[in-house]
Amino acid sequence: IMTMNIFFLFFLIANIMMMLSIILSKKTFSDREKSSPFECGFDPSSSARIPFSLHFFLITVIFLIFDVEIALILPIIPLFKLVNFILWTKIIFFFILILIIGLYHEWN
Repeated sequence: IMTMNIFFLFFLIANIMMMLSIILSKKTFSDREKSSPFECGFDPSSSARIPFSLHFFLITVIFLIFDVEIALILPIIPLFKLVNFILWTKIIFFFILILIIGLYHEWN
């Protein structure tokens, strides 16, 4: 019963905070003229979007993926003392195998 009361209390507090944020937030109205680009009445001379190399984007994605994977592999190092060597080796092997398969898939 106590946990249900705490749940409903947190639920009530969350709803009150959400209603307060809706009431107190600044209201924005979408206006087509205000959101259009301003260039002294002339048509835009060039596109607002600058093209970038897809190769650069792919290298960025690979970097982010491997950066996260390094963060995932770091907790495995202290696990070496808690489990036996064969299990630890299997865990590391399968993790690195998944990394290599992902890298192969990304490059092809």
